[in-house]
Amino acid sequence: MSEIITETMVDTMVDTMVEAVSDVVSGAVIAAPGLASGGVQGLDYSPEVATRTADLYGRVAAVIPEFEWPVMAPYIDAINRLKAERNAVILAHNYMTPEIYHCVADRVGDSLALARMATETDADIIIVAGVHFMAETAKILNPEKTVLVPDQLAGCSLASSITGADVRRLRAQYPGVPVVSYVNTTADVKAESDYCITSGNAVELVNSLGVDRVICLPDKYLAQYIASQTDVEIIIGEGACEVHERFTAQEIADYRTGHDGLVVIAHPECPPDVLGAADFVGSTAKMSDFVKTRHPEKVLMVTECSMSDNVALENPETEFVRPCNLCPHMKRITLEKILNSLTSGTHEIILETELMDRARLAVERMLAVSG
Repeated sequence: MSEIITETMVDTMVDTMVEAVSDVVSGAVIAAPGLASGGVQGLDYSPEVATRTADLYGRVAAVIPEFEWPVMAPYIDAINRLKAERNAVILAHNYMTPEIYHCVADRVGDSLALARMATETDADIIIVAGVHFMAETAKILNPEKTVLVPDQLAGCSLASSITGADVRRLRAQYPGVPVVSYVNTTADVKAESDYCITSGNAVELVNSLGVDRVICLPDKYLAQYIASQTDVEIIIGEGACEVHERFTAQEIADYRTGHDGLVVIAHPECPPDVLGAADFVGSTAKMSDFVKTRHPEKVLMVTECSMSDNVALENPETEFVRPCNLCPHMKRITLEKILNSLTSGTHEIILETELMDRARLAVERMLAVSG
């Protein structure tokens, strides 16, 4: 079982960390590596920083070793102070590492949740701790706001698997057939689509259209899952998530052999044989809700590594068996890059108004069907 971090344990951690910092030679500090400029002063692990971040460390102590905290804490402290000064909000995807997800994010969730959250904030600046298409979605829904992505190279295998031109070719091949595109796509693709979907609302949205046939892009495994849950004929794309497609049914069988009573929950971006081997299939949000409401004694989440870490911290009574496939794109987002976004305004999402207007229609239709 995961260890439960109590208030007393947190107080002990605080005393230990503050004492360690105070023992440094008088006048010296532990300097966090990274930014040499950008307007942030005192980016050091001082006793004051240790005290201000102590409660935050209590949230992540089960997965972040104490010796790593002095490197992270100065960034976390600076980020949280600057957010307030600049009326900025950080929206973080479930795949962010725990120090981002639990210590600097203002709102967290899956792609659908982040899209909703982007419409609800009154902040002047939105920083999306996620991949590039998520930041584009936030900009589409908030054209008047400044939207930043900490690393503009944080891409997505699904988003890069299809273009707007590809959608236009499919429309010509299947005239009159509605196009529903995964929210994990570029603004260009959204602009060519009738609806956006996520893994959480895809079946509901497809069934709501009242048609016999739908083009579903670009994830072939999500499309196959939708086809298995509806009577609508699904024309399937050829993209795949490089994280989820690597899981295998044999891998799940091997984990079950070594863990009696293991409950397996899987994301619908996984191959069909993996979904068939799972006990529950659902979106990122539904997987998290499953653990929170069902309280399984032992669970395997067939999804990205950091999500298991984040859900485990919120459910210490459940033992997590972790098959680990990392998303290399999500891991491009770091505390240092988030701080750099706050201090220098990088990297701002700029989209043409006409493109945003067309793409917004597909996104808003998705949100409307999802309530």
